[in-house]
Amino acid sequence: MNDTTIIGIDLAKNVFQLHGMGADGSVTFRRKVSRVRLLPLLAEHQACLVAMEACASAHYWGREIGKLGHEVRLIAPQYVKPFVKRQKNDAADAEAIAEAASRPTMRFVAVKSAEKQSQAMVFKTRDLLLVQRTQTANALRGHLAEYGVIAPQGIQHIGHLTRALEDADTALPAVVVDLGRELLDHLAALNERIAALNERIKEIARTDETARQLTTIPGIGPISAAAMLAIAPSPSTFSKGRDFAAWLGLTPKQNSTGGKTRLGGTSKMGQRDLRRLLILGAMAVVQQAARHGATAGSWLARMLARKPKMLVAVALANKIARVAWVLMARGGVYQTPASA
Repeated sequence: MNDTTIIGIDLAKNVFQLHGMGADGSVTFRRKVSRVRLLPLLAEHQACLVAMEACASAHYWGREIGKLGHEVRLIAPQYVKPFVKRQKNDAADAEAIAEAASRPTMRFVAVKSAEKQSQAMVFKTRDLLLVQRTQTANALRGHLAEYGVIAPQGIQHIGHLTRALEDADTALPAVVVDLGRELLDHLAALNERIAALNERIKEIARTDETARQLTTIPGIGPISAAAMLAIAPSPSTFSKGRDFAAWLGLTPKQNSTGGKTRLGGTSKMGQRDLRRLLILGAMAVVQQAARHGATAGSWLARMLARKPKMLVAVALANKIARVAWVLMARGGVYQTPASA
C-alpha cells in the first residue's frame, strides 16, 4: 500500500470498496471497508490522492478525508461511467473512479464546506415546500371540480375555492367541506413556512457583499443571488463566463462532425435549480420589456423584434450567467450597456 498514489472509493451507506493504484497504473490493493473503519484506515495510509464520485455524502467524506492530509478529488458520475469495464459492481466502480482520477484532463467537483451545504439545504427545503403547496392546491382544485366548483389554475386563484367552501348556502356535502378546510389549513401552514424561508434567504443576500453585487443585475433578485453563492462552485473553477453558462446548461448542444458545426437547443446538462431561477428572472425582464418597451437599439429590443419570448428569455439567462460570473470573479457592480 505504500506504493499507492491514487485511492478510488466507491461510496455507500455501510460498506465501501477501495481500489489502490500505483504511479504506473498498476493495482496495489482492492479492499472492502466498513463505515467505521474507513477513516482509521486512511489515517494510517501515507498522503495520496483520494477520488470519489460526487454523489450523496461525498462532500462530508471529502471534508473528513481532507483533514487527514490527503488530496480529495470528486468526479461527476457521468465522467466515471466510461471507465467501468463490462460488469458493474462495487469493485469495478472503485477501479473506474481511480482510473478517471488519473486522467490529466479530468474535470473535478470542488468539495463544499459545511456552511455552503447548509445554505444549499435552505433552497432544497424551499423547493420541497413549493412542490407540496402545488400538490395540495391541485388536489383541492381537483376534488372540488367533481362537485362543479371550478377555479382557474394558479395558487393565486385559491380564493375561489375558499369562498365556495365558506359559503353558508353551499350544496357541497359536509365531509367535502371539512376535508377542503383541512387542505386549506395545510396550504396556509405551507405558505407561512415558505415565507419564513424566503426571509432567511433574503437575510443571507443582505449580509453578503457578493450577493448584493449580484442583485444589481436585472433578472437576479435576492433568492437567485443567494442561491448562486450557495450552490455554484467557486468562480475560479471556470476560466470564463461561457464556461459557467455551460455548467448551468444554458449553452447550445452540439452535434458537430466532419468540420460542420451543428448547434441545437440548450444542453440542459448543468445545475437545474440555478438554471430555472435564471430563466424565470430573465422571463420577468422580457415580460417587462414587452409591456413597457425595451430601450431602443438595445440587444433585448432587437431580439424581441424577431424571436419568441421564451427563446429570448433563455438567451438573456445565458447573458445574465456570464455577467454574474464576472461579478463573482472580479467584483464590481452591473452597469447598463450603452445602446447600439
